[in-house]
Amino acid sequence: MDYRKIFDSIPDEFDKWRPRYCDELFFDIIEYSSLDSSKTVLEIGPGTGQATEPILKTGCSYLAIELGENFSEFMTNKYKSYDNFRLVNADFELHEFEKESFDLVYSAAAFQWIKEDIGYPKVYDMLKSGGAFATFGVASGSRIPALDDKIQEVYAKYFKTEFDYENYIKTRNSADDLDRIDKLKKYGFVDAECRQYSNTRELCSEDYVSYIQTHSTHIALKEPYKSKFYEGIKDVIMSFGDKAMLHDDIILHIAKKP
Repeated sequence: MDYRKIFDSIPDEFDKWRPRYCDELFFDIIEYSSLDSSKTVLEIGPGTGQATEPILKTGCSYLAIELGENFSEFMTNKYKSYDNFRLVNADFELHEFEKESFDLVYSAAAFQWIKEDIGYPKVYDMLKSGGAFATFGVASGSRIPALDDKIQEVYAKYFKTEFDYENYIKTRNSADDLDRIDKLKKYGFVDAECRQYSNTRELCSEDYVSYIQTHSTHIALKEPYKSKFYEGIKDVIMSFGDKAMLHDDIILHIAKKP
């Protein structure tokens, strides 16, 4: 199985439950890249388009490349009213792009699926001089430590999955951020920096389970563990008043081609 396409099996659930990005992040990307109707943009792996519309609204010439067939159909139906929207259903690693053809290349929670020695040089070649490269994602954690401890006990007991992939980009702590900036510099990018934003969500047990069911490793869960795992998670959250508070760290890495 091509695990890069694992999310493609649940487009409706993915679109409903995946966390959204904040307005401040898009403002910073648009300002950093001086984005307007004269610019060309590529989004890598848009999924169902959680990070698409603010960029489309600038009037730029927008192109998405999406590996999943279901995601591609979902995206096309969602944004077909925009005259500046285009999408190609293809593998970014294999698809041919013209060199120096984009003013902004960006990716939301998808670039980690691309090997470093393929992704960074390819983006660099595709960007015009002065063009911007932005990647971002969400790292979520519980704001209730005692609840988180109980949830981790359920994971330890029932979370058994054969799913495994190498995460080429990590955004969990300051050391990972520095490593990411070093990688950008390694491949020739300049003015590399990390910016961080925060958000809080409150979910009941049913919604929490619906949310984590959109995670790659969770999609791959199989019986007899799957039912027991989700039942255990629901029971734990119910015991805390049927309320789970999540803190989202939205982490942006951005740089330019000289």
